Amino acid sequence: MIDIFRTAEGSLQRMTGITEGCWVAMTAPSATELMEIAEATGIDVDHLRAPLDEEERARIEVEDNYTLIIVDIPALERRNDKDRYVTIPLGIIVADNYMITVCLEETPVLKCFIDGRVRDFYTYKKTRFIIQILYRNASTFLQDLRTIDRKSEEIERKLHISTQNRELIDLLELEKSLVYFTTSLRSNEVVFEKMLKLENIKHYPEDEDLLEDLIIENKQAIEMANIYSGILSGTMDAFASIISNNQNIVMKFLAAITIVLSIPTMIASFYGMNFSHIPGQDNPYAFIIAVCAALVIAAITVLIFRKKKVF
Repeated sequence: MIDIFRTAEGSLQRMTGITEGCWVAMTAPSATELMEIAEATGIDVDHLRAPLDEEERARIEVEDNYTLIIVDIPALERRNDKDRYVTIPLGIIVADNYMITVCLEETPVLKCFIDGRVRDFYTYKKTRFIIQILYRNASTFLQDLRTIDRKSEEIERKLHISTQNRELIDLLELEKSLVYFTTSLRSNEVVFEKMLKLENIKHYPEDEDLLEDLIIENKQAIEMANIYSGILSGTMDAFASIISNNQNIVMKFLAAITIVLSIPTMIASFYGMNFSHIPGQDNPYAFIIAVCAALVIAAITVLIFRKKKVF
């Protein structure tokens, strides 16, 4: 899908063709659409296709007529009926008269620009636009990191009473997401540092505050990802031991129940043997005495186990 926008008269307007100062937003474009844009702009089709590879690394490439910037952005992936956090590439191509973004799927990083939720956004101010995209990207990382932290707390509450591995597997998935986030944020930071040194991308004094906000937001995201990853790793180790301990408690309880129930069984089995004479068999209350004796011994055993805190 290809959408073309341009800021005019203070609002974002859709265009039918590529004009000066426009923004070309490509979302999961087909091969035909890639060739169409490549022919219209003179951009190498391989550079347009690069962000569509999920394994593409974050980088900057400078060509004669344009600059390619690829950064990683957070995304949700549906796996086993559960949402998993991953990262995908976002390509930003900056030319003299226009800017192109290429992404595998619709992303909230760009959606907020289309919906008009970003202040002081102009398609023809390409440097500011790039910084705003990177800033929104860092903010989205922070939001997803907070969501991951809340999910990990919910799983931890379940782990206190769990004897299964399902919750640990969920924590493992969250830890993998944090690894993806940490790696992507560091790669983005390197790209950002290189971008600041490029002469092809002009820098303006009025963008200094936005640049500082971007640096702070990105560093905060990296720190949060590292902190959450360390906490989650320690939590997994601790709760793996807790689950094992919970299983041991259950097994100990079942063993104690087995011992208590075996006492009446042993006495009943003894009186059920085929002997010519069993002590007390002539007593009319022999059955009641045997049952009471079994219950008393079982009760004493229960008290002993309770004293030793087996139950």
